[in-house]
Amino acid sequence: MTRSLSLLILSALFLGGCDTIDLYERTAALKGHEWRSNVKPTFRFDIKDTTAPYQLYVLFRHSAEYGFNNVWVSLATTFPDGKTARVQYELPLATNEKGWLGTGMSDVFEHRIALTPVGKEFYFRQAGTYTFTLEHIMRENPLLGVHNVGLRVEKKRGG
Repeated sequence: MTRSLSLLILSALFLGGCDTIDLYERTAALKGHEWRSNVKPTFRFDIKDTTAPYQLYVLFRHSAEYGFNNVWVSLATTFPDGKTARVQYELPLATNEKGWLGTGMSDVFEHRIALTPVGKEFYFRQAGTYTFTLEHIMRENPLLGVHNVGLRVEKKRGG
């Protein structure tokens, strides 16, 4: 009985100390580890809570073969009411001083890059289904050494 109670208390403390709740995370594998400009992975999810702030991330997994310190992407959003918007982002992947900024094993590196600036709150204004389409807008085509790209959305909460 005391073991079960201790486990319950520890679980509550662990979960209560978290800053975010995972809501959605999907990646698309890229054939031949090449991201062609006509390959535009799409991610769909439902939002019910429009009162909570969210954090959006682009997920990017690549090998050492990837030849750039960054990647330029365009993120198109289709809102529940059918309206659309498109935003371009330059995502940093490496610096000359530190090398690759993501985590890695061997020659594969993973990045989770926040799209919402630090200190800024992002809210979904409409409840319903959102569709995000991600495409690279780099001059080189295809981008070699890119294994996966994806999107992660976390619902923030106080903690």
